[in-house]
Amino acid sequence: MIENNKNRYLKHQKLIKACKRGNKKAQFEIYKLYYSAMYNSCIRIVKDPIEAEDIMQEAFLKAFNKIDSYKAEVSFGAWLKRIVVNNALDFLKKRKLELTEINENITVFEENEDTISDDKETIELIKTKILELPDGYRVILSLYLIEGYDHDEIAEILNISSSTSRSQYSRAKKKLLQEIQNAKLTY
Repeated sequence: MIENNKNRYLKHQKLIKACKRGNKKAQFEIYKLYYSAMYNSCIRIVKDPIEAEDIMQEAFLKAFNKIDSYKAEVSFGAWLKRIVVNNALDFLKKRKLELTEINENITVFEENEDTISDDKETIELIKTKILELPDGYRVILSLYLIEGYDHDEIAEILNISSSTSRSQYSRAKKKLLQEIQNAKLTY
């Protein structure tokens, strides 16, 4: 297992070096390796498959144009994901995404751990309900839960305060749970 990871790492590094030299075959290999993950990250943010595809393509072009700035301080995938996420967020900002600044008093929503089960139907319901959330809520949930950013990183990406990120996340989680419960009641 460790040997496989080492080989994969060496292969990626070789491809990245070739990309830095402008090798189109290497760029295509990187694209094939990361396309699916980057598309999924993008679609969770913008919700529109066509827009997500365009945004992702632009992100890859930007990454290849700026590949000399990649210093391997983080994994290439993390570096690329940051570009994709930023492009998706820029798209939403152009659509006038506005997160409401709130005061420092944050109401914490405590969820009941029995609320969500692990069955496939519920998982599909959750995915559907996340996509139906307003842009601000959906973006915060996606960045925090799915992409793994912390609130300080989200605050930096969205140019908001950490407390706003936490509050929006709390509100989004509460709204999502309400939507899931309402949907289950109608079944």
